[in-house]
Order: sequence, then C-alpha cells, then structure tokens
Amino acid sequence: MLFAHPSPGRSEINSHLASIAKSHVNTTFVDLYAEYPDYRIDIDKEQQRLCEHDVIVFLFPLFWYSTPALLKEWQDLVLEHGFAYGSQGTALAGKYFLCACSAGGAASAYGAAGYNHHSLRELLVPLEQTATLCHMRYIPPFALFGSRTAVEEGRREEHVQAFAAMLDHLASEPLEVLIRSDVCTVNELLLSSDVESTG
Repeated sequence: MLFAHPSPGRSEINSHLASIAKSHVNTTFVDLYAEYPDYRIDIDKEQQRLCEHDVIVFLFPLFWYSTPALLKEWQDLVLEHGFAYGSQGTALAGKYFLCACSAGGAASAYGAAGYNHHSLRELLVPLEQTATLCHMRYIPPFALFGSRTAVEEGRREEHVQAFAAMLDHLASEPLEVLIRSDVCTVNELLLSSDVESTG
C-alpha cells in the first residue's frame, strides 16, 4: 500500500486508515511523503516492491480530481517503459490495482447532476487506464465521500471498519469478483450479496 498525504497531521480520515494498514498483517505499508521528503524516489527500490506483491493499493485524499503530487511523481518515475508497459514491460501483468481515496464532497456531488459533473470512477479514469496499460487488473475505488464532515457526522469509524474489512478481503478472498465495470466504487460490492466470503 502506497500512502500519499502531504499533511498527515491535519488528516481526519487518511491518517486513521494509514494506521489500520500499518498494523495489518498482510499489508506492506509505505508512507511516500515520509520516505521521500525531498521527492528523490528510489526507482529500483519501488519497482522491487511492486514485483514482490500481488495487490497494489494507492491510499490518498483526492486533490483536484487526482492524486497528491508525490504519488503522481512516483507514477511518472517508477512505472517505466520496459518495466510496467511496452512490449517488454510485463513486470506488473496480472497484479490487482485499487485506489482507496477520500473525497471532500458528498456522493451526490459526483455524477452528471452534481457540481463535479462526473462520477468518482470517471474522474479516476487516468489511473484506471494506467493500470490497464500496465496489464494490471483494476478494482473500482474504495471511497469515502463527504470526508470533510465525516467526523462531525459520526461516519469516520464506520469507514475505518469497512477499510479494515476490505484489507482482509484483499488478502484472503478471490478478487476477480471485484473487477466490475458497472459500479462506481468497490464499497457497493463489499456491501452487497454479490460478493460472498469463502472463509
């Protein structure tokens, strides 16, 4: 899991999710801003990490319809031609990719009728296409909408628990059932009867 938040001390949501991920037995947690405060990313090290894992998760707050700057820099440098894509770039083929993100606006703001005019999944199409080009299997995003008011409205703990359950699912359940083009977020699948536990 690659965590990217430039101000984790001010985070009311992502810092809690990061704590869950750090302690999860089947998760390798990387805090990009803590590891690379100077933005000097160790490309070989990051590529080796990717090769050692079957599921890649980006954890971040949605900044201007995209990832925080360091996570974008990581993509630009680490996902190289010949490694991640291109005729010889098959290192990530078959791996699963998921974004876990928080969005400040309410769910109703993300859609044709909302002020953002697009669903969250549509806004994250660049990441979905990146996964596709890198031969990875794209899982719809795990999302918290209305993150700015989640604490005062008492929704944070429920989301934290759902996040922990999702990590358990990623580590122990078949993931093919999560690869769906007809849903906006994986939250919808994890809460539905369409995804049944095998253990």
